[in-house]
Amino acid sequence: MSFETPAPPFNALDPQARFVNSSCLDFLLIELVPLAYRMAKEISLSDEKPDDEEQREAVFYRLEMLGYRVGQGLAERFSRDRPRLVDTLDVIKFLCKDLWTLVFRKQIDNLKTNHRGVFVLTDNSFRPLNRMSTESGGQAILRAQPFLYFPGGIIRGTLASMGINATVQAETSQLPGATFQIKTISNKL
Repeated sequence: MSFETPAPPFNALDPQARFVNSSCLDFLLIELVPLAYRMAKEISLSDEKPDDEEQREAVFYRLEMLGYRVGQGLAERFSRDRPRLVDTLDVIKFLCKDLWTLVFRKQIDNLKTNHRGVFVLTDNSFRPLNRMSTESGGQAILRAQPFLYFPGGIIRGTLASMGINATVQAETSQLPGATFQIKTISNKL
């Protein structure tokens, strides 16, 4: 699955290759959040209306897990023809340059690390938030937050597929920018 003209190692003549229009992905990302809210309402076990926190957690879990699975698939497909990345920083660079370009048609704008397992990825013009309208009173940022759960899941799934256990925290402080904080979890034996 790719959005642009394939570059090596991707081959357009490959009969197994599939390409997706980027508009389809945009529409999918736009509809995922309302769908998750509708499903959370329908699945609610009680007859009474679920409280906002409970509903937000259900939506977060659903969107993050969908993104996790997509991230695993993308990493498996697009890293298979490359040598295995063993260094955590190399995996993060692959995520920022190659995978982000595949999914969102641009690289991450800024990558910071403390070299102790914490990475901060900043995208100043995050595609899913680009067309979002802003309202007065700061409600736009609160409404934009659920649209970051799926991409956060993509990041976590990609890292898990490459052998890195991590938590991902996604947030926005000014539209259309997005910040993803990755904290790797060391496997103690």
